[in-house]
Amino acid sequence: MDQSFAIQEILPQDENCVIVSFIVRTKMFFVSLRCYDRLLGLVERTKEHALFVFTHRRMAITGEDVTLEDIFPISNDFAVVEVIKCILHDIYIGADTRVRLNFQDGELEVRLPFGSHSRLFLSEVNRAWNVCKSPKEAPKFEWLHKYRKASKGQGGIKQTLVPLGTAHTKISQHKKTGKPTALFVSLSVSTLPERLPLSHRAHCVHNRCKYKRLSCGPRSQGKVKREGWDELKREGRDDLVRQSSHTASNKATMLAMPQFGLRDNLVRCELLKNEDIYTYLENFSFFLGTYNVNGQTPKEGLRPWLGSTSTPPDMYCVGFQELDLSKEAFFFNDTPKETEWMKAVSEGLHPGAKYALVKLVRLVGIMLLFYVRNEHAKHISEMEAETVGTGIMGRMGNKGAVAIRFRFHNSDICVVNSHLAAHIEEYERRNQDYKDICSRLLFRQHDPALAPLAIMKHDVVLWLGDLNYRLSDLDVDNVKDLIAKKDFETLHSYDQLKRQIDEKAVFVGFVEGEIGFLPTYKYDTGSDQWDTSEKCRVPAWCDRILWRGKNVRQLHYQSHMALKTSDHKPVSSLLEIGIKLVNEESYKKTFEEIVRSLDKMENECIPSLTLSTREFQFKDVKFMQHQAETLTLHNDGQVPCQFEFIQKLDEPTYCKPWLTANPAKGGNMDIDLEVFVNRSTATELNAGRQQIEDILVLHLERGKDYFLSVSGNYLPSCFGSSIQTLCQLRDPIQEMPLETLRELTRTVIIDKPLDIPKEIWQMVDHLYRNAPKQGELFQQPGLRSEFVEIRDCLDTGMPDSLPGSNHSVAEALLLFLDALPEPVVPFSLYQQCLECCSNTSQCKKVVSLLPQCHKNVFNYIAAFLRELLKHSTHNNLDVNILATIFAALLLRSPTKQDLAEKRKTQEFFQHFLVQDLS
Repeated sequence: MDQSFAIQEILPQDENCVIVSFIVRTKMFFVSLRCYDRLLGLVERTKEHALFVFTHRRMAITGEDVTLEDIFPISNDFAVVEVIKCILHDIYIGADTRVRLNFQDGELEVRLPFGSHSRLFLSEVNRAWNVCKSPKEAPKFEWLHKYRKASKGQGGIKQTLVPLGTAHTKISQHKKTGKPTALFVSLSVSTLPERLPLSHRAHCVHNRCKYKRLSCGPRSQGKVKREGWDELKREGRDDLVRQSSHTASNKATMLAMPQFGLRDNLVRCELLKNEDIYTYLENFSFFLGTYNVNGQTPKEGLRPWLGSTSTPPDMYCVGFQELDLSKEAFFFNDTPKETEWMKAVSEGLHPGAKYALVKLVRLVGIMLLFYVRNEHAKHISEMEAETVGTGIMGRMGNKGAVAIRFRFHNSDICVVNSHLAAHIEEYERRNQDYKDICSRLLFRQHDPALAPLAIMKHDVVLWLGDLNYRLSDLDVDNVKDLIAKKDFETLHSYDQLKRQIDEKAVFVGFVEGEIGFLPTYKYDTGSDQWDTSEKCRVPAWCDRILWRGKNVRQLHYQSHMALKTSDHKPVSSLLEIGIKLVNEESYKKTFEEIVRSLDKMENECIPSLTLSTREFQFKDVKFMQHQAETLTLHNDGQVPCQFEFIQKLDEPTYCKPWLTANPAKGGNMDIDLEVFVNRSTATELNAGRQQIEDILVLHLERGKDYFLSVSGNYLPSCFGSSIQTLCQLRDPIQEMPLETLRELTRTVIIDKPLDIPKEIWQMVDHLYRNAPKQGELFQQPGLRSEFVEIRDCLDTGMPDSLPGSNHSVAEALLLFLDALPEPVVPFSLYQQCLECCSNTSQCKKVVSLLPQCHKNVFNYIAAFLRELLKHSTHNNLDVNILATIFAALLLRSPTKQDLAEKRKTQEFFQHFLVQDLS
């Protein structure tokens, strides 16, 4: 969640909070603070910038949650310097970013969370510093004077602030020149040292660590609190991971050396082909654990689960689901239980070794923790984390996955923790969740020129979680009878996951060990007794662990009945994985042979390609329906080829927004040209202002350019068409001549248009008749295949009634509203809605100003939602849920919407849900 919204609330109107970052830990005068106890905000006013330090509550949502503590102006004397410990000359890729902020008469060392947001924050600070250098007159920062004596009355501004310019510590001076250190913002630790050999890298680290030892300023004097001391001890343990680096044996290091330039990709490919020559396998143990904790707090130690192995594992990958079931966690991704369960895990690890936490990643209630033994930390690199929500419209995080990827020695490993759709009959929905996770979860690579990494592009994939697959075709008594006989083999034959894997519907290529333990769901909380509630759930193996890759052997696979906190039992698997290690001498010899061979080839040959075709035809393209054609490149030259699609003259990108080439650059011989029309491109295509036509320029490095023709036809859709246009269509949109549609987008043709678009009426009427008591309506996604049928029915008029489940129709309605080029409440009235959101009569007045067809749609949808609320005891809907979902669609902002605006739009729409205003 973006914390800048909360800070913006307490700033005057002419001051803007550009971006905010958490401070993970700080040194100097923040020495005793707890983790994430400060926010660092970049605030701008009339081209002057300053860094504001705030204390905050657990999750800053409004201005009342933050308290201003200090301000540091960004002047000409300002500098940001990356801090790297130089004891071991090691650099960790994937760690938190440690930086020192130098100000006039003072300096502050902070640690920012690892990730793209911290890099963006530092780049914005860098930009702000460049702005302050450009004016002829030095910035005066007169706008900051008011904060010196600010009272506590406004927002969360503290009663007393240290006066601006108060000395904290003396600014660092350059050893030789005596001048202030120049600004250096490290957006990625790998950008400088990883491109150098190990000896040069160590030299760079040594030089960059030549700073004076800082003395404690007034803020850090006195007795350090116990919690601060504990924090420092934890910081020391984490440093074992943060100092890890590539060794010279890692092929990525040599490949990044600048002297190889354009040949990097070829060398990389050849090294991969010959990897068996210079690598050997060594086994390491990975402990995988998964636990659905049903929103509970830790009530018992986790040692019986996490410390159950005879010897300490080398790695721990521990996944949780349903960490927090509160609405606050669902809507704001904020929960105190993250810290509670992380502490319980740290205390439950095997006592026979010391471990360091490498990464924590969480999406609502899905959390993954990755620990390694201290001695292995330096061999972890290229750490990345990503999340994917598969809830309604693919945006909600109550279901989905979190994942990490990393390189251990020379092996690439991916770990996924997922929570798939519930209910015994929803196995197809679970299958779709799995496929969505595989297609949408992509890891950024440190080299931005390389395409993102998919889950399956790793040597080993470890997948754990509450997959929610159940036992089919058996009633509860038969299941319990087989359990009593411990006939798990027969019982497993009814398992949905096993059947889906056998049918190759999901987890193709994955392996699961033999199940020899009781089903892990559902128990009465606090006991080993099967569910005795009214629903009497059929026991099932919901919690599973699978793997994909070579050289993996399972040592155990078991549940842990001793833990009774949840209605699930935790599961663990101990895997022995063969990791590729590098033989230094063999690697060096192989590398040199490849380089010599490449030198010879480059002297003799130039690149050349033959294309399988240069014309691509996409027929009957539809809204949100993917089409792809493959371009095959045949290398008819003597050297590998590098290609790139390049921009045409006066065009911002290499292709139209509905078209992508995958990959757009590289050395692959197969390129997928993909057409996908979404809400951002459908309107222009529906109106005929754009066509499925484009020319791509394929540039061959050190060779010639090839021109590819892309053409096709788009079938107009009600999705992405305006309300005014659809009200003039009495027939399905695809039965109308294209010229008529184009004319309708420019002017009104018929005298008596429909009151509302018939497509909205069809979807709402279907839900009104069939789904008033449907549970989780507008919260559980539908099936993609059913959406395709619903879209075609609305666009063609066939069949007469809408196909698909209630959930699919509900999601189609949301997608329809989301795709409107002009929302139901037009952009021109958006600001008025915000201004009158707390006044019912004023809200009603704004709605009366809507164009007639927009007003009809607004009132029709509001009336329908009020009908749904009459059945809230069955469908579990309430005003807050419906306002949150529909306000974002009916009242869209013409610009980026901040959190305060979102809340105002929800408040505006709630007036129309709690009473009849018609």
